[in-house]
Amino acid sequence: MDDRSLFMKAQSVLDNAYAPYSNFKVGAAVLTKSGEVYTGVNVENSSYGATICAERSAILAAISDGKKELDAIAIASSGGEAYPCGICRQFIYEFGDDIRIITGKDPDNLNVHTIKELLPNAFRLKK
Repeated sequence: MDDRSLFMKAQSVLDNAYAPYSNFKVGAAVLTKSGEVYTGVNVENSSYGATICAERSAILAAISDGKKELDAIAIASSGGEAYPCGICRQFIYEFGDDIRIITGKDPDNLNVHTIKELLPNAFRLKK
């Protein structure tokens, strides 16, 4: 799947987001190294700390299906281009430092970075 198609997949789930407090809907689509795609959305909570971001939601779907080798994650939002928050950057980095992060305002104007570019000197325990 190309970057544009993955971004469009992230856009396609935006309406499923639960964002009654911020009204900032986010959709994410994760591409595994074996070619599967998993989606996720942000789910807010009255206790803000219990909110989950779309990126982690999509990764959890992949992990729940036994897929731990990730290639890319596309992020779309209702408010224009959105990058992963700090917690999501660390969460993504757990599964590899070469994972591509695809963002943009629309499918024809994308930016692509590796997670290592977005989170230099990331924390990782030795496995």
